[in-house]
Amino acid sequence: MQQALKQDIPIGTHERFSQGKNSNGEANKLRQEDKAIHDWYRFVLSYPPHFVKSYIERFQLDSSHVILDPFCGTGTTLVECKKLGIPSVGVEVNPVAHFASSIKVDWDVDPIGLLSHANSVAIEALARIADTLTQKQPYREIAAEQAGLILKDSISPLPLHKTLVLQDVLRDIRDDRYAKHEALALAKALVRSISNLSFGPEVGVGKLKDDALVVESWLSEVRAQSCDLRLIRQVGETQAIVHHADARSLSKILEPNSIDAVITSPPYPNEKDYTRTVRLEAVLLGFINNKAELRSLKGNQVRSNTRGVYKADDDDAWVDSFPRIQEIAEEIERRRVSMGKTSGFERLYARVAKLYFGGMARHLADMRTVLRPGARLAYVVGDQASYLRVMIRTGQIIAEIAESLGYECMGIDLFRTRLATATREQLREEVVLLQWPR
Repeated sequence: MQQALKQDIPIGTHERFSQGKNSNGEANKLRQEDKAIHDWYRFVLSYPPHFVKSYIERFQLDSSHVILDPFCGTGTTLVECKKLGIPSVGVEVNPVAHFASSIKVDWDVDPIGLLSHANSVAIEALARIADTLTQKQPYREIAAEQAGLILKDSISPLPLHKTLVLQDVLRDIRDDRYAKHEALALAKALVRSISNLSFGPEVGVGKLKDDALVVESWLSEVRAQSCDLRLIRQVGETQAIVHHADARSLSKILEPNSIDAVITSPPYPNEKDYTRTVRLEAVLLGFINNKAELRSLKGNQVRSNTRGVYKADDDDAWVDSFPRIQEIAEEIERRRVSMGKTSGFERLYARVAKLYFGGMARHLADMRTVLRPGARLAYVVGDQASYLRVMIRTGQIIAEIAESLGYECMGIDLFRTRLATATREQLREEVVLLQWPR
């Protein structure tokens, strides 16, 4: 069902209400039939594979087209494209997410050999762990600088010790054919079974575990990979390329006029530090080793939270001429002053709102050169009220920015509603539909 939006929507847009439930749980749930490959490792708030499939069908895409996900995260769009035989390209700046998406589209692995090698690793790791415990050796630890990067009590001492011993064995009897898949299995096991982390949807520390079945949990994830590869390998010839890069600079890595469609979900303008969601596995797998590397990572992302804002940032210049964005920033600042909020982070609320939309404008502007005439785009974005409860209608504003850059806004679909952490109100999560002119 369609209805015209009555207010506060850019001219020329409309809204399509999706069929069925739009609640937090239902629309975003990973279906049982979709779990193969997708469930190797994924963000808590990743959109589901059936969402990607629905827009592939709606855009009438097939193997003759190329789909881009410029904020590909853990690869949902890419994996689903590969399952459907459609070439795809992903871009992701977070090293853990980039690694995960790269491995999830690498199906050229012998599933029997992978499991055989993992079994050998498990036997050796269990023996070494038993020896250290029998001899009452001190538990292994990570360096103090690394420990300072992760949430306190993210992982208990004994599970951490076991994890480090397992990593020793993976290095000592490494097989390059399987090493990356085994590393991704460890990342998944860390989050799901080994650590004390909880997600609700913010990452935090839950009940502390004195012990965990580290090797067994890791081996279980490898078994799942092996099983999926045996089922899916025959459709694995379709190309899927994943670039480790900034989505604001796509023209540096992609060929002009090479993309037929975009299906993606960029960061939202909120106080969620997306690097925290994967910080434990980023540190333990060696993707981030110190504060300088963490700062560099944040510097290459679209600014969406105050912990990633730096003095030299200038993306806000891209939206100086947008009254709606300036009004939001001014309202945030007025509310901050009236409430007597004076912390360094609170003083940045108004600026980060402008930087976010400026970063999205920069991304959309740069992407124009890589799109083919008539390319269609679907952007999942969500309304936000993180900054002193000032409502930010993200989808509407991105549609307005896109139109100013020459895109046509074909509509705004309701994907689902979700519960705001601070206000407990239902916020809209929407799909902004764009088209590059023919």
